[in-house]
Amino acid sequence: MSANVRVGVFVDAENVRYNGGYQMRYDVLRRFAAREGGTLQRLNTYMAFDAERAKEDIEYRKKAQTYQQMVRDFGWKITVKLVRRYTDEMGNVTTKANADLDMAVDAMLQANKLDQVLLVTGDGDFLQVVEALQNTGCRVELIGFKNVSRQLQQEVDAYYSGFVIPDLLPINYEPRNEWGKAGSCVRGVCTKWFADKGYGFLRIMDHISPNLWITDPRDALSPYASVFCHINELAEDVNEDMLANRETVLEFYINESDQKDNGLVASNVRLAFTMNR
Repeated sequence: MSANVRVGVFVDAENVRYNGGYQMRYDVLRRFAAREGGTLQRLNTYMAFDAERAKEDIEYRKKAQTYQQMVRDFGWKITVKLVRRYTDEMGNVTTKANADLDMAVDAMLQANKLDQVLLVTGDGDFLQVVEALQNTGCRVELIGFKNVSRQLQQEVDAYYSGFVIPDLLPINYEPRNEWGKAGSCVRGVCTKWFADKGYGFLRIMDHISPNLWITDPRDALSPYASVFCHINELAEDVNEDMLANRETVLEFYINESDQKDNGLVASNVRLAFTMNR
C-alpha cells in the first residue's frame, strides 16, 4: 500500500465489548490499521456511558472517564452514546446505547476522504454500509470477535478474527506475555489434522504485517508460523470436528521443537472460541 492511502477505522465499542472483545487494546488496533503504511485519516470509536449510574456510582464514573482518556491518548475520537432505559408493560427495564446509526452515517460522510475502511463490529446491520462504501471505491476490512454476521464476513474485502491478532486482546493470566516468542501464550487455528496419526498443525499470526495475504508459513515473507500439535496436548473439550473448522480459535503455549530446527510445538491446547458455542 502506498503511504498516501487514507485509512478510516470505525469501532462499534459496545458490540465488541459484549461479543468477546472486552479489553481490546486500541493501541494495537491502531498499529494493525496502519500495517500497510497508509495514513490514518480517521480513528473513530463509539462508546456507551450510563450518566444515570454515574451519578450514584463514583467508581464507575472514574473508571469510564479514565478509560476514555486512555483511548483518546492513543489518538482516537470518541463519540459517547448515553445509555437509555426502557420499561415494558411488565415493568422490566432494559438499557440501550446503540451507536449503529452514528457509526454508519459517519463512515458514509467521511468515505469520500478515505481509500480504505476498517470496521470493528459483528453487527449484520452494517451490510448495506459495506456495500455503499465499496461502491464509492473504498476497500472495506472487518475485525470481529463472537457473533459476527456471516453475510458481513462474506461481503467485506477481508475479514480478520480479533482473537488471533497478536496482543489485540490481552492474555489476562500472562501479563508479561510476549506473543510469538518461545514460552508465550497465543491464539490460532488448526490448518491440518491427521486423525489416524494423532497430530496436526496449528497456525498463528506471528506478528502484525502488511503481508497478511501470504498465508503459507513456509514463505519467508509470511507473518504466520506453523506449530506442531500432538493429540495428547488437546483439552478434553477440543474434538476433531472443531479442529476441522477454521472458525475454531484455539489458545495454547508455544515452545521450540527438540526435533526440528526453528520448529514450534504447542502445549496445553484449549478452546478459546468456536462458532458452535
